[in-house]
Amino acid sequence: MLAAALVVSACAGGGDEEASSRRGSSERGEAARPVHGRQPEEPPKGHRKQQEPEGRQEQRGRQEERGRREQQGEQGRAGGRGRHGRSGRGALVMPAARALDAYAARLRRAHALRVAAAKRWGLAAVPLVPPASPAEKPALGTRKGFEVDGQVADRLPPVFTTVPTRHKVVFLTIDDGAEKDPAFLRMMNDLKIPYTAFLSDYLIKEDYGYFERMRDRGVVLSNHTLNHRFMPALSYVDQKREICGMQDVIEKRYGKRPTLFRPPYGNYDRDTLRAAKACGIKAVPLWNEEVHVDRWDHREADRDLRPGDIVLSHFRGEEDWKGTMPDMIRRFLNRVTAEGYAVARLEDYL
Repeated sequence: MLAAALVVSACAGGGDEEASSRRGSSERGEAARPVHGRQPEEPPKGHRKQQEPEGRQEQRGRQEERGRREQQGEQGRAGGRGRHGRSGRGALVMPAARALDAYAARLRRAHALRVAAAKRWGLAAVPLVPPASPAEKPALGTRKGFEVDGQVADRLPPVFTTVPTRHKVVFLTIDDGAEKDPAFLRMMNDLKIPYTAFLSDYLIKEDYGYFERMRDRGVVLSNHTLNHRFMPALSYVDQKREICGMQDVIEKRYGKRPTLFRPPYGNYDRDTLRAAKACGIKAVPLWNEEVHVDRWDHREADRDLRPGDIVLSHFRGEEDWKGTMPDMIRRFLNRVTAEGYAVARLEDYL
């Protein structure tokens, strides 16, 4: 660029204006075009470039060549300077300060939406945002006292009530599919609260579309058997029919075969886990707390929440509860938020 400026400055009148114009464009941050392949500009009519001594021409040639190399190297490293610069792959490059400002603006907008949604749905406080999902998933094992004979040797799916994590998060899971409240879908979508649905076919088949809308909002649909039977009372063949049959329904209706299974009532035996494994199940999450519209039930005597706890609820309405599913979600979120917990996506930790 220095060499080009020397050439142009040797011309009078229009050449000076042209050089000034180029300097102005550069100061405005316009992208520098590659030098190679461009035709040299003709001086205005009536002007003739002054002859230079031979030694100066060679020096100028070397400077031009060095300038071209430096310019090409700079473009390769950073895609050009300024707001219109492009990377080597053609993507726009945003200066770090502008990128940080844009990220902060997105966070402010997201928080404002969460504040508005919390107010709209009558929450006591804005739900906390969960941390990023762990890059390395925690090792899962069966909770002590929940084992079956030969579980480790046969590599049967682990049964657990809490996911090992130091993050102050809990996981919401909702069972069966009896209630199909559209307000619940709107509420969870507005608040961006993740949850996992464990479905039974005899309850969802009257309205498969409701759970399709749920899936489209990012909810993972998992297996709760075809008919919600008490599994230990069934033979291995019948248990496998219940589990594999529900695998087939979810795959056919919603496009993906589940890897999570929850036995009805939380009851299972060795045949249950053998059948689950044969049907493609990888893990059996139970729960450590259950939330209703009017109360919480706890597995632990101290009734405390713990990091990684799985919380159970059900698809129920006013026919079964003293309130609606949004009422249950308010009770759930008000407690976990007050105790400093965020609601995370179960599948991100498994």
